[in-house]
Amino acid sequence: MLDNDLKSQLQGHFANLTRPVEITAALDAGEKSQELRELLNDIVGLSPQFKLVERAEPGMRVPSFALTTPGQDIHLRISGMPMGHEFTSLVLALLQVGGHPSKLSPETIEQIRALDGEYKFETYVSLSCQNCPEVVQALNLMATINPRIGVEMIEGGTFEQEVTGKQILSVPAIFLNGQEFGQGRMGVEEILAKLDTDADARDAEKLDARAAYDVLVVGGGPAGAAAAIYAARKGIRTGVVAERFGGQVLDTMEIANFVSVKHTEGPQFAAALEAHVKDYEVDIMNRQRADKILANGDHLEVKLANGATLKSKTIVLATGARWRNMNVPGENQYRTKGVTYCPHCDGPLFKGKRVAVIGGGNSGIEAAIDLAGVVAHVTVLEFDTKLRADEVLQRKLRSLANVDVILSAQTTEVLGDGAKVTGLAYTDRTNGDSKQIELSGVFVQIGLLPNTDWLKGTLALSPRGEIEVDAHGRTSLHGVFAAGDATTVPFKQIVIAAGDGAKAALSAFDCLIRMPAATASPQEAPRAVAA
Repeated sequence: MLDNDLKSQLQGHFANLTRPVEITAALDAGEKSQELRELLNDIVGLSPQFKLVERAEPGMRVPSFALTTPGQDIHLRISGMPMGHEFTSLVLALLQVGGHPSKLSPETIEQIRALDGEYKFETYVSLSCQNCPEVVQALNLMATINPRIGVEMIEGGTFEQEVTGKQILSVPAIFLNGQEFGQGRMGVEEILAKLDTDADARDAEKLDARAAYDVLVVGGGPAGAAAAIYAARKGIRTGVVAERFGGQVLDTMEIANFVSVKHTEGPQFAAALEAHVKDYEVDIMNRQRADKILANGDHLEVKLANGATLKSKTIVLATGARWRNMNVPGENQYRTKGVTYCPHCDGPLFKGKRVAVIGGGNSGIEAAIDLAGVVAHVTVLEFDTKLRADEVLQRKLRSLANVDVILSAQTTEVLGDGAKVTGLAYTDRTNGDSKQIELSGVFVQIGLLPNTDWLKGTLALSPRGEIEVDAHGRTSLHGVFAAGDATTVPFKQIVIAAGDGAKAALSAFDCLIRMPAATASPQEAPRAVAA
């Protein structure tokens, strides 16, 4: 099951175990149980701290296994095969149950311990989902800290009937005590915020008390990370406030040709960004949403959604972009019930079904190619008269027998039965005819929208809502700079966003040393121009 090189690496990791780990498996004579039995036997052979016992009890999913340690009350179960993206979750769970310390702050650990009540989490995942491991790993870690938290990862491919019965069409799907708790990527901080309703008020009080920054970066994607690094390198007080560090990169499966990095995946790239930023004295304030920018004397202020106010002499806006919605009837109603934006995460849930991909650009055609290997049939709908994807992708698409392309198609409605998607309505733009397609899933891949709604009326935005910047990254508001996908800079690419972030930070530093906000007049503020 595991090759020798991987076994050797794992043995090195498991040398850090400080206490025994008991693996209690519920298995039968089936093929999937045999595969899991083989994996667990390989694991047990890697450390004398591991002990495997086969014991199935009523109510347990089969195949599954629980991890615990003598003298500790830990409720952590994995149902199905923890391979693919979830293999790392398994390794981390073994280490944490075995006593290896987490990297959580003492404050966060105490917050988890203080949670009162009974929490039984069930998380449905697919092994190709790059967002699922963060949820699984966060919950597993919380279960090793607080005995009132019980967690179970359920691999959808093994328990297909259960997934179908619960009409789960998007992962990760998180249930708490039998009720829907959340969808999509979620870390320890996000989970705690939903469980600990007083957390926002405590966070706001702490943030309000922070001293003013020299540079405050709003956004934690490639542009924001680069801005933070280049500001901190100047030895000035630097902060980053972000809704989620990593930004849209976290939802990106494949990153190719970032200079010097031929290939990586979004979550790994985001983790590397955060680790690099943490090499410097940067104050990272994650899970915080900016609501407003105000000029107040010699400082700028950023108002946060939780009521806190952060002060800074200069600001770098790197808020990035989000997936564009179709804005048609049924889209919101059936979001996560057949309407989805991540083919890698949710594609396996549509195995053997008919789906549509909306969009004929690179993202759309890449999605169609990936889905064609999993689903029964893919229909690509493109608004334009031709596909806009690179020719190499179009050639690959044309070679697939289970893919159709409809051009000049304007999607008008997502159809459903009240619980899930059943079809799609569109207008043929060549003749105005209305048509329908029967299908189970709609994958929306029609580009990006800048995250700038909160800035309207504060500084100059383009007709598309992008922040207007000049060659130095300056905006129309003195002391405020911007970088990355939220700006008018062309070509929305990670490498360009990172360079933009560095440039904006250097421009902010230049502003600090040449024209401090306390002495600058409105006439001296540089005007931004569209790039």
